[in-house]
Amino acid sequence: MNISEYCFDMAVRAKAASLRMPVVSGAQKNAWLECTARLIEEKTEDILSENQKDIAAAPGFGLTAAETDRLLLNPKRLGEMVTALKEIAMFPDPIGSIIESTIRPNGIEVQKVRVPLGVVFFIYESRPNVTTDAAAICIKSGNAVILRGGKEAIYSNMILAEILSQSAAATGLPKDAVQLVQTTDRDAVGEFLKMPDKITVTIPRGGESLIRRVSAEAAMPVIKHFAGNCHVYIDQFADPDIAEKVLINSKCQRMGVCNAAESLVVHQAVADSLLPRLAQALLSHKIELRGCPKTCSRIPEAIHATETDFKTEFHDAVISVKIVETLEEAVEHINRYSDGHTETIITKDLNSARIFTTQIDSSAVMVNTSTRFNDGGQFGLGAEIGISTDKFHARGPCGIKELTTYKYVVYGNGQIRE
Repeated sequence: MNISEYCFDMAVRAKAASLRMPVVSGAQKNAWLECTARLIEEKTEDILSENQKDIAAAPGFGLTAAETDRLLLNPKRLGEMVTALKEIAMFPDPIGSIIESTIRPNGIEVQKVRVPLGVVFFIYESRPNVTTDAAAICIKSGNAVILRGGKEAIYSNMILAEILSQSAAATGLPKDAVQLVQTTDRDAVGEFLKMPDKITVTIPRGGESLIRRVSAEAAMPVIKHFAGNCHVYIDQFADPDIAEKVLINSKCQRMGVCNAAESLVVHQAVADSLLPRLAQALLSHKIELRGCPKTCSRIPEAIHATETDFKTEFHDAVISVKIVETLEEAVEHINRYSDGHTETIITKDLNSARIFTTQIDSSAVMVNTSTRFNDGGQFGLGAEIGISTDKFHARGPCGIKELTTYKYVVYGNGQIRE
């Protein structure tokens, strides 16, 4: 296979499909979503069988337990994929909607109209459930998409791509609107990143090394986040029960995802009374604590943290712990070490919550709830294609509207500029 020719041909076909997508009706897009959901239900056993091939090969790729968990499909996760597809079908079609409209003194009408971005190149690792989420969001928002999954999920992605193509054929969607790169050759990514005339935006979702490579090589805009060093801050006015519940959920519910907590920050006023309880809860879940000197003096099981520990996204059963003297110090510590992804404060004090939410510079800031809620589905977006820590063009979970832009449409009846 000539990789350059293969990628060029795929991009040309995606571009052609993208020019047809703005006139595809909302009803037709919804029919595709519903057909895809139905086919996933009908082909559950086939999908799980292919996924088991990927799971069996995972040790050969050096995947950790958390990374293998991200790769796994089971009936519950397939059910969540189906639910997401059906939820996206229920959202209004954004394309063609008028964002603003004004009539100027000379009588011309100026409309700001929502339109698709064009062609999305989506690169992702593990998590084959993301295949359908990404395709669904791109199609609903009127875009064409080129999907490039990782080699560790190739069997799962191939059968899901086959289902996406079958539903496209059944509902009359442009056949090249959804394409899967069916080679695991790493050079393919570099080829696509050199085609800004055909690909509008690239969205990488995976490990930091992948995202940094894409950001460095891409000739088109990139929507991304590099890492997710998410913090849970226990304020001096924290409710102990809420603190424990939220911390354990943030850290332990799924450790291999970007919105899992990696750092615990505790106000000194509750370090003696509450930190031992929180530490024991974490230790009972087999979480290793890497703490500052004040932490280690209170928690015998904690080991001394390095500077690197405070800025690391572990994706594993490890958490850094820092004791601070003030809320202001907590904010300073978090803004210094955070990746701008998700932070939460546990407090009963409204002023503390206000200061925290105002001064923390992250894409999502929570109050008395888990970092795990920074997710498109949980935010009511139906699903997401990724979470952005950038401030242009999108920030936070990227759903349907985040994959659109706008253009101005102007109506007149013969006006000319004097």
